[in-house]
Amino acid sequence: MRIGEPTLDQLRIFLAVEEEGSFGGAAKRMGRAISAISYGIAQMEAQLGVTLFAREGSRKPSLTDAGLGLLAEACAVTDRVDALLAKTRSLHSGLESDVSLVVDVMVPGEVTARVLREFRTMFPTVALRLHVEALGAVAACLLEEEAELAVAGPVVADHPQLDRQAIGEVELIPVAAPGHPLAQAGTQPGESRKHLQLVLSDRSPLTKGREFSVLSPESWRLADLGAKHALLKEGIGWGNMPRHAVEDDLASGILVELDLPEKPGDGYVISALWRRDTKPGPATRWLIDALRDGLRPA
Repeated sequence: MRIGEPTLDQLRIFLAVEEEGSFGGAAKRMGRAISAISYGIAQMEAQLGVTLFAREGSRKPSLTDAGLGLLAEACAVTDRVDALLAKTRSLHSGLESDVSLVVDVMVPGEVTARVLREFRTMFPTVALRLHVEALGAVAACLLEEEAELAVAGPVVADHPQLDRQAIGEVELIPVAAPGHPLAQAGTQPGESRKHLQLVLSDRSPLTKGREFSVLSPESWRLADLGAKHALLKEGIGWGNMPRHAVEDDLASGILVELDLPEKPGDGYVISALWRRDTKPGPATRWLIDALRDGLRPA
C-alpha cells in the first residue's frame, strides 16, 4: 500500500478535532464549515490508510488506536513548523536568531539564572549559548567572536575594540579559615605578604603580566573560583572572594572576613561589553537591561 503525505492543514484539523472534542468545535476554532473539517479528516485518513476517529455510536469522535499513535507525531510536526514561522517573523522584525553570552565568574549565579529564565519566556525563538569565564578570558570570547555579549569585570573594560556599559558592582573581600594567622586580631601591615595567597588566574593573554590585588610573593594560581573557594574553606591560604559567594560561610563561621591594613578587597565593577563593529539587537539589549536590574543593590 502506498502511503500518501498529509498536508500541514490536515494535521492542524486533526489536532483541532482532538483538542476540541468535536468536529463542530474544531470548525468554530478554525473558522471553517463543519463539512470542511470532515472533509479534511477524511482526506488525511485516505492518505494514511487508517481511521483516525471512531464516529459510530457517539456524537463525540474519539481517537482510534491508530489516531492515538499518530497524535504525538502530528503535534511534533506542527510545533516545529510553528517554531520556524515564529523565528522567521522574528528575523523580519530585526530580532536575533541566537545570542551567545559570556559571563564573568564573579557575577552571582542566581542573578544569571533568573535573568536567563525570564529571557527564555520573553524570547522563545532566540537560541542562547552561555559561557562562564574569568578576568580577561571574558573579553577574549568577544574578540575571538565566540560571543556577542560579555558581562565582565574591569580588567579589560577599556579595550579599543569594545564598547561597554557599566551595569553593577560586586564586592570582593579578603577571607580565610578562622584558624588562619591572618584571622587573628591586630594584623600588622605587611603580614599578609608572609602567607600563601590564593589568586584567580587569567587563561587569556589579554592581561599577561598584570596582577590584580596580589600582595604575597607566595601564591597559588587557580583558574576556577569554585576550587579557590574550596581551598580557602580547608584553611589553605587566604584570598579575595565575592561577598555573595561566601555569605553562608561567614554566617556559619567556616570563613572569616580579614581586616587587613592593605584593604585588598575592592568593588569589582561589572560592565556589559560588545564589539564596536556590532550593534546589540533587541534580545541582547534586553539582556543588558535585565542583568543591570539583577545586579542593582537590594
